[in-house]
Amino acid sequence: MMIFLESRMSATDNAIPLRFAINLGNAVLAKTLPDGQPGGITVEIAQKIAAEQGRVAQFITYPTAGKVVDDATHDRWDVAFLAIDPKREEVLRFTQSYITIEGTVMVREGSNWQSVAEMDKSDVVINVGKGAAYDLFLSRELKQAELNRLTSSQAAIDAFLDGEGDMVAGIRQPLERAASSNSGFRVLPDNFGQIFQAICLPHKHDKLYSEISHYLNKWQENGAISEIINRNLAEA
Repeated sequence: MMIFLESRMSATDNAIPLRFAINLGNAVLAKTLPDGQPGGITVEIAQKIAAEQGRVAQFITYPTAGKVVDDATHDRWDVAFLAIDPKREEVLRFTQSYITIEGTVMVREGSNWQSVAEMDKSDVVINVGKGAAYDLFLSRELKQAELNRLTSSQAAIDAFLDGEGDMVAGIRQPLERAASSNSGFRVLPDNFGQIFQAICLPHKHDKLYSEISHYLNKWQENGAISEIINRNLAEA
């Protein structure tokens, strides 16, 4: 379900809202706060972009990245935060990456799996969140293993904890939290890939894209992006 929320930043009543798609399926980058509003790394970056534009930030939350992409051509949002992927570039234009996330897998404690290099074997079933960046990546790279696509990254983890699949692929931090909270599971030490997260816009927004790219360059140079990322990861 999509939830429309306005940030608490000051703005004139007649300002045209800048609509940000927030993917709550990536727990490293976004979350729902106790008051029901979205928070986290992407929300804070969105607020900075809106402030630079002198506009009100309006947040449209999505349960998965795939649903954000599905709405990209329907004028339901202006700016989003997604992993760079060739398939998504057909409809979206990405800035440079602002954070790199590791993709890995969680397995059962008693299994023989030691490396992600062993995952592409026949009769191996890997749970994934449908449409997530690592789902798209593994769909291209794997030749023998079967991908079991669940409705979201969290659903893929929950299904694995309940006994479904031989392993679950995803972002390292949520997998490590799941393994530490549930006995009998472990996360492999290596990664099957790096996921480059960026800001993206539909192709038609050339001027806004150029402005946001400029903001991001400035914030990466002056340390503002690093401060947001490090503080949020420490709090998590």
